[in-house]
Amino acid sequence: MPLPGATVFIKGTYVGGSTNEEGQFEIRKANFANPPVVLVVSFVGYETQELSLSQPDNAISIVLKPSAMLDQVVVAASRIEENIGQVPVTIEKLDRRQVENITTPDLVAGLARFKSIDISSSSMLSTSFSTRGFNSSRSERVIQLADYMDTSIPSLTSNFGNLLGAPILDVASVEIVHGPASALYGANAFNGVLLTNSKDPFKDPGLTVRVRGGNRNMRDLQLRYAQKFGERVAFKIAGGAMWADDFLANNENATDKAIEPVNNPVGSNLGYDAVSRYGDIGNTFGASGGALNGKTVFLPGYTEKELIAGDDRTHSYKIAPSLSVLLTNRIKATADYKYAEANTTYQSASRYRFINSGAHQARLQVEGRNWFVRGYTTRDFSGGRDPQTDGSYNLGFLGAFLQTKIAPGFMVPNGMGGTRPGTYAERYFGTYAQVYNQAFQANGGNAEAAALAARNFANANAPVLRPGSPEFEAARNELVHNPTPGQGARVILRSILNDGSAQYNFNTNVVDVIVGGAYRQYLLGSDGSLFEDTKDGDRIPNYEYGAYTQLSKALFNDRLKLAAAGRIDRFKNFNTAFSPRASIVYSAGGDKQHNFRVSYGRAFRAPTQNDQYIKLDVGRAILLGNVRGGFQGYTTSAAAAVAANPALLAPSNEANLTTTLNNYRYSSASLKLEEVNSIEIGYRAQVTKQLFVDLDYYYNTYNNFIATQNFIGNVDGSSTTAANFRTGLTTSQFRAGNTRVIQIATNVEQTVNSQGAAGTLGYRFSPALTLTGNYSYNNLVTNKEEFDKKGTQSYFNTPKHKFNIGVDGQVLKNKLSYNANYRWVDGYLYESTFATGDVPSTQIVDAQVGYTFSKLHTTLQAGGTNLLDATNFQVYGAPSIGRLVYVGLLFDIK
Repeated sequence: MPLPGATVFIKGTYVGGSTNEEGQFEIRKANFANPPVVLVVSFVGYETQELSLSQPDNAISIVLKPSAMLDQVVVAASRIEENIGQVPVTIEKLDRRQVENITTPDLVAGLARFKSIDISSSSMLSTSFSTRGFNSSRSERVIQLADYMDTSIPSLTSNFGNLLGAPILDVASVEIVHGPASALYGANAFNGVLLTNSKDPFKDPGLTVRVRGGNRNMRDLQLRYAQKFGERVAFKIAGGAMWADDFLANNENATDKAIEPVNNPVGSNLGYDAVSRYGDIGNTFGASGGALNGKTVFLPGYTEKELIAGDDRTHSYKIAPSLSVLLTNRIKATADYKYAEANTTYQSASRYRFINSGAHQARLQVEGRNWFVRGYTTRDFSGGRDPQTDGSYNLGFLGAFLQTKIAPGFMVPNGMGGTRPGTYAERYFGTYAQVYNQAFQANGGNAEAAALAARNFANANAPVLRPGSPEFEAARNELVHNPTPGQGARVILRSILNDGSAQYNFNTNVVDVIVGGAYRQYLLGSDGSLFEDTKDGDRIPNYEYGAYTQLSKALFNDRLKLAAAGRIDRFKNFNTAFSPRASIVYSAGGDKQHNFRVSYGRAFRAPTQNDQYIKLDVGRAILLGNVRGGFQGYTTSAAAAVAANPALLAPSNEANLTTTLNNYRYSSASLKLEEVNSIEIGYRAQVTKQLFVDLDYYYNTYNNFIATQNFIGNVDGSSTTAANFRTGLTTSQFRAGNTRVIQIATNVEQTVNSQGAAGTLGYRFSPALTLTGNYSYNNLVTNKEEFDKKGTQSYFNTPKHKFNIGVDGQVLKNKLSYNANYRWVDGYLYESTFATGDVPSTQIVDAQVGYTFSKLHTTLQAGGTNLLDATNFQVYGAPSIGRLVYVGLLFDIK
């Protein structure tokens, strides 16, 4: 059968092209002055062949054989091309057919079917990935690259799935490196690297269009067009648009006391702080509260659906033009630009509704056969900076500031003998307290009856703003457009990332050497809505730079491969770091089909830009960056201990209050780099032409582990006095003033250990049926109680057990293709700065089928993800990602 789209290039050059619909090709620039000319022929799913020619030949007939898994070539593991069998670390590769089989709306979300990859979705399009534990909605311990450009949003050090990655129809392959990779990629390549490689317009010219529609009002349009102009110039443009009704969070569980120390249980008539309610502010009453002394009352708050006010539509727009020029047969220059924009909901310290948010990214790269020089810049945005335009907003701020709006006609004492206008929150709490004390006396001291009466009366006679009312809509509209810190909910992102790097490969008879270096600059801007910058001030500068080298040597007829790499990185706010990696790979068997590997690696993680420079008041706590010299204060347990003994709140009892507080002292130094040392062993084999096996085990030891810490102190870093502690607890529950509940990133003193293992089996019965399965085990060896003793959270956030079973194939002369996957994920504890709780186990079924009409160049597709609509929480506090099914057409002309 003819193979359209197979690539045929002269080895070591960019001269060549792809085959047409009849499997034919033509190369005009072959130089036979120094024969032979070696042709390299490749096609997805087939063995790459090399053919030597001594002179031009118009009658070449090339037959390609189906490839085995070990025939794959990868670049991410060692930053050079190498056979996947001799890669020194655990790596997963998806070819373009596997990418096309992904059924989720976002590419990253579809990676959950592969071993040791955990996915966290805050909403339909806001997705992050992780490997080997410590998963989160931000994935701060892995890096995600598209053609070696970082796809994270600079302000958030986080990815919105594949928003800034390669458009789906332009993806040639995806490679995932598991484990430490700082030796070649620098800081934050800590637990892994995800590299997406886009299609080369010289190798893949043509037009591809995909149109899909499905439930949740989903509409999806994707396009790629690439064209060669002569032999030296090629252009491509790719992109797309996707719309759907997003999933909304509705978790009514009580917020964990690690985050809200004095919370009440679910259903309490004193109210309680719920995970997915915003503005359910609490007030702890002192002696002036009468029978409420020492009790905390919470406002009703608002659901996510109420605050979004019908704006539950999510979308993603992307366009990526690119121009490539062959300066010589061996040197190529590429200039490209990418614009990505989305409406989505993101979860970190709060839930954020990002409106028309995204980034611009531009790159210039020059590369040869064994070297490259590249530079790129990324600029993020979150809607308009002008308050009159639509933009992004913080749901937590929106709910809280709706409660502190002035209640018409309600006045409270101003402390100077007069009155002032009061807020909805003050009216509610005042009314509640008055009715509670009256009912408490009338019911003979029955606290529960008093609370029920107070709550019913306050809800009816002193209500907060009612969702849907004109007053609510006017207040909401004002707050989502107000960017003033402490007054409005608007979020401004306007940070810049500039990155430059270069690499050269020296191939000698003695040893192969790679040398490279990189420089990265951050310019952080948020108009004070996220960082400690100001609206009219300069962006906050930060930088890091490093250099690396790798030595490798193949011995005994390439059966033994030794490699060692190391990288030195320097940071503005941290000490110099050295990241080494050493590995041994031995290939046994007649065809080197049995590959054994062992490696050691050390990696460093620089605290995120948020960890370093955040300044975000979320009401119940203020989040502060921790690179200024450390903090002094008291653990949050002090608040519960004092509240349990109301006598300590009397001004005359200050000495006893001081003595009690001294039992809860807290001290933190400035942040340091987090370090991991990892040992890995693995076995990868093509046992038979049909059977593929890949097994690995790792053990990680973390030092200076970065976790979060909540404590009570002064925002300038100093410790508070007993008098200020009492005032903060009784008047605002540390929600205002200089003495606050402060949340910082800090290094945990104890060593943290984790381990895991994974295995993949694949059996190819025939082109019509391939059966695959994988299992992953991850375990936090360090006991959770060790973290609890220090009041920190580990954020391991990873199922202990998970497995996938999948089938796929092509029949009817490859016209009919299909794939299906079943995934089971164990339940686990999910910890974050926003919410902590148990994520239940789940079972997910995905499937897709397609039929190709060859003469029409069209494939009819149907499929879906989570077909059984199972409960599918991936981030505690985020929505369950439910069923999404679709039908569509794929039009493809080579």
